[in-house]
Amino acid sequence: MSTHPPFRKVFEGVATRSQMFALFDRHSDTPGVDPLSGVPYASEWFEISASEYHFMLGLLPPLFQRTGMFGMSEYKAGNVTSVFFAIRIRGRERWFHGFCDLSDKHSPDAMRAAIIAHETGALDSMTREEKLEAIWSATHADFRGIAGETDPDAWPSEHHGKRTILVYTVGQGTTLKLLEDLTDEEIDSRMPAVHARSRRRGGNDAELS
Repeated sequence: MSTHPPFRKVFEGVATRSQMFALFDRHSDTPGVDPLSGVPYASEWFEISASEYHFMLGLLPPLFQRTGMFGMSEYKAGNVTSVFFAIRIRGRERWFHGFCDLSDKHSPDAMRAAIIAHETGALDSMTREEKLEAIWSATHADFRGIAGETDPDAWPSEHHGKRTILVYTVGQGTTLKLLEDLTDEEIDSRMPAVHARSRRRGGNDAELS
């Protein structure tokens, strides 16, 4: 039986090569997690370009390869490795990267299905949780942290260990706020520009052909 966490999109838009490599290690500076276990990464995914897909395919002999999918032979940690997907959506080829826990042999196919389901959903198909993950990924380490890590008295004990982010509040200036407590307006204002442009266009180019 599968025990992988829910599949979740962690970046909105098409990641550049530098963004892709940053996302490969996005948990490396997150206090309170063990990135070497691979667990924080399992089931995360994001979109890349064709050039990054083929670059990664040529980097190392793949662990496995079949039509529209290959896995990296170098594991991230534990049973978690990178799997790359080429998926035709609404007549257009698109490319994605995801971290799959191969202790579940069905994980790559389940992730592919989850990506298709997500990208053929509603216009604003990112869930609140996925938006928060995208914001966390895009925020520089200097502007995010963990509640109670440096000043335990600054936060109630029930919030210790939760992620925080710097926000500007009218009348209060710049303050730390729990990531999970961001308002819808604060979330929208912090989403990557690609996402904002997509919403202004009102287009939905995610439909399975």
